[in-house]
Amino acid sequence: MRGDGDGWATSEDGSRYWGRFGAAGLLLRAPAQDGGSAVLLQHRAQWSHQGGTWALPGGARDSHESTTHAAVREAEEEAGIATDLVHVRAERVTARAGGGWSYTTVIADAHTALDTVPNGESTELRWVPEDRVEDLPLHPGFAASWPSLRAAPVRLLLDTANVLGSRPNGWWRDRVGATGELLAALAGSLPRTIELPGGGFGWLPRVEAVLEGQAVAVSDVDARVPVHVASGSGDDALALLASGRSASTTLTGLAGELTAVVTADRGLRDRLPESVLRLSPSAVLDWLD
Repeated sequence: MRGDGDGWATSEDGSRYWGRFGAAGLLLRAPAQDGGSAVLLQHRAQWSHQGGTWALPGGARDSHESTTHAAVREAEEEAGIATDLVHVRAERVTARAGGGWSYTTVIADAHTALDTVPNGESTELRWVPEDRVEDLPLHPGFAASWPSLRAAPVRLLLDTANVLGSRPNGWWRDRVGATGELLAALAGSLPRTIELPGGGFGWLPRVEAVLEGQAVAVSDVDARVPVHVASGSGDDALALLASGRSASTTLTGLAGELTAVVTADRGLRDRLPESVLRLSPSAVLDWLD
C-alpha cells in the first residue's frame, strides 16, 4: 500500500531525495555468536535506487508518522520483522538536504537475531557482525553515516550500593532484597544499545555488579549480570576491576572494548583511569523506567 510520503522531494539545488516528508531507516542490533553484536542489513534489489548496495531497511515517512513509526513499519514491510520484539533506544538525523528533507536512523535492538522475510525490495537480508559491515559494498548514504552509528562493545561495572542508594525507595529496609530486585531488573533490560558520553553508541551484553556488605548474600541473578564480591571496600574492588588489575574476574573481553563505571561517588570517579567512562546512576536507572 502506497502512503502519502511515497514520492521524490526536490532540494534547493535540484537534487532529488526519496520521501516527500523525509525518510527513516531502522538500525536493528542483536547479539552475535562471538558475544559481540550484529546488525540487520538489506541487499537492495537491482531495480531500486543504488541497487546492489547494502543498507538499512527503510523508506519514505508518511505525513502522519513519527520517524520511529516509519522506520519500524518499513522494517516490518521489507524484512518481516516482528515489531513487538523491537526495542527502540535512540534516533539520529543522519542526512539533511536543502528544502527540509532529512533521513533519520532509528537505533533499536532485539534479544536475538530475528527471523526475516524479504519482499521485492531486497535480494537478501543478513545479520552482519558489526566489525564486518564495512566489508560490504554499502549504499553511499549509509556508508557516510555508519562511523557515527557503529557501537563499541562496553564492559560496564556497577557500583551497586551507590546506584541502589540514589533512589529513596526504602531500599534500606531490605538491602539484600532490594539489591536482588535491582540486578534482576537490569538483567531484563539486556542486551542493549546504549548512548555514550560524547554522542556515540555502545553495545552492552552484560552488567558486572560489585557487591559489598550485606548485599553479598545475593547470589548471581542472571548470566547477564555476573557478580563480583568485594573482599573489602567496594570502591577498591571497582578501581581494581576498572584498571584491569584484578584477578577476580574470568570474563573475557572483546576487541576494542570500552570500560565504563556507573557511580556518583566523586572519590571513586577520581581513582579511575582516564580511559574509563563515568556514567551516572540515573543513566542506568532510566533503562528500567
